[in-house]
Amino acid sequence: MDGDFVKTGIEGLDQMLNGGIPRGNQVVLAGGPGAGKTLLSFEFLYRNAKAGNTSLLFALEEEPERVLMNAKKAFTSFTDIDELVKSKKLIIDGEDLVGVLRSGASSDSSQYEFGKIVSDIESLVSSSKANAIVIDSISVLDLLLNEPLAYRRSMLALASNLRRLGITSILTSELQNPERSKLQFQTEFFLFDGIIVMYGKGEEEKREQAMEVIKMRGTKHSFVTTPYDITQDGINVITPEDMAL
Repeated sequence: MDGDFVKTGIEGLDQMLNGGIPRGNQVVLAGGPGAGKTLLSFEFLYRNAKAGNTSLLFALEEEPERVLMNAKKAFTSFTDIDELVKSKKLIIDGEDLVGVLRSGASSDSSQYEFGKIVSDIESLVSSSKANAIVIDSISVLDLLLNEPLAYRRSMLALASNLRRLGITSILTSELQNPERSKLQFQTEFFLFDGIIVMYGKGEEEKREQAMEVIKMRGTKHSFVTTPYDITQDGINVITPEDMAL
């Protein structure tokens, strides 16, 4: 942390944010499949844990073990992940909502599951004293609740609870179309303090990736759409200063 900001630890992204995420902000990180949303979120938590803070990832689509496995495969230079997990500086937890969806839960059951998720998150934040959390992803909550008004109300409740907890949070979300020219947001995204989008365009072998900060309350951020790469050393955000070298 630095002043009123929680650094992402991703140098180029912190430059785009003029120092990091304002402490206590809730940020939607949106992108298409394969954009690297979970990996960027994981690196944020990893760097935060390395700085001596407690980080929490709450997975809703994948088992915690699989999240860790994928992160280790992608970031091979992060050799101390297991050590941070063992010391409880990096906590990976979650709920199996995919199983609930497959069972065809009723409306009442879905609302109960959502309430349970919020309660579990509050309990984990309180017991761990984490200062940063990632919820991966809120798109599965949309499928769970399966009704636009119920989803919006639930997102409002989630935003309110995160704000009350005072924890800096990233909530990942799937975009139906990751191309910038066809970008569409769900209305409830604007309940949150920030929106960062990870774009992808082109064919698989020639895919170009870039990110943009759409909004971020509490800081003067860059509006430049900036390329990035996913490397074994982490997310490399290529700022205009880097391109000038």
